[in-house]
Amino acid sequence: MKDEPLAGFTVGVTAARRHEELSALLERKGARVVYAPAIRLVPLADDAELLDATRDILADPVDDVVVTTGIGFRAWLETADGWGLRDDLIKRLGDVRILARGPKARGAVRAAGMAEEWSPESENCDEVLRHLLEEDLRGRRIAVQLYGEPTPHLTSALRRAGAEVVEIPVYRWSRTDDPTPLRRLVGQAVAGTVDAITFTSAPAVSATLAVAAEDTLEDLLLEALRTQVVAACVGPVTAASLEARGVATVRPERARLGALVRALAAELPVRRSRRIAVNGHALELRGHAVVIDGQLRPIAPAPMAILRALARRPGHVVSRAELCTVLPSRSLPGGTSQGRPHPDEHAVEMAVARLRRGLGRNGLVETVVKRGYRLACDPLRTERAPFAGAPEPV
Repeated sequence: MKDEPLAGFTVGVTAARRHEELSALLERKGARVVYAPAIRLVPLADDAELLDATRDILADPVDDVVVTTGIGFRAWLETADGWGLRDDLIKRLGDVRILARGPKARGAVRAAGMAEEWSPESENCDEVLRHLLEEDLRGRRIAVQLYGEPTPHLTSALRRAGAEVVEIPVYRWSRTDDPTPLRRLVGQAVAGTVDAITFTSAPAVSATLAVAAEDTLEDLLLEALRTQVVAACVGPVTAASLEARGVATVRPERARLGALVRALAAELPVRRSRRIAVNGHALELRGHAVVIDGQLRPIAPAPMAILRALARRPGHVVSRAELCTVLPSRSLPGGTSQGRPHPDEHAVEMAVARLRRGLGRNGLVETVVKRGYRLACDPLRTERAPFAGAPEPV
């Protein structure tokens, strides 16, 4: 389990780029990965705007260039090469001050034979803006390489400070062509059958919330992200809109996929596991599995819902009627019921039978005749010694 800290957990991946790498890193940590792309990277269908901006810079030099992404800067140079303007552009940029938003942007600048004058530690455009606003920008021409969508908070602030801004539109983000996997992931998050969702760009967060809103699930999704589903974001820019909505995100110190996975592997077992002693056995409840005496045993969604309900009150009897309300419905994406009738008591009995088989141990789930079911542990002892982890979400 030390080598696979995410074993038993389900993690959604919304990335458009490098999703194979991110999925592989998560799977190496033991996670079950659900791939649901939120956006796609769309090269500009018409390069006229980019060509005009490039010619503008060559004809009328700028004083500063803000490089926001490595991929965008490389794409700009590659596109200029196709027009026969790459050498002229590199020469022009070599004579101006370059501010790079982060390490990837720095790397792209240096790979092209240039050097940045300044780069923030936070990899945040807001810090780039603050750095520029410390100076008198009146009369200065500043080129800003866009990174998938307009950045009015940056460009408008520079214009208000007196600068002339030349926007460099290299690529843009668009909603994915088929939103079905993302809709399904949203439903799973609302139903609690996914334990974490990873986001590697701010547009992916926006697209996910938009899809949820189309299914009238945005409020439920945000509540799930606040309580039972971990939102793992690659950096502060990606996390900003979620944190503004009261979602506590998991973020690595450095905006790297490997660091993101390590941060999630450290945090998710704390937030989404519960440990209890039942009839002489150590149980740890994870997302779609139970660790019994150190052995991982996958459990289907319905039996797991029963187990979670019993584990919320260890040793106490939970009625069949109450257990009916926790069984997932298949009526909407991810199992959300949205007011549909709950399963009957026969479904509870079937789920309990499957739970017992899945646990592979006798005597863990007891039947209390005419009352319901309970976990075979002493409730008083359990209440005196609560599990030393994060509370189990209700």
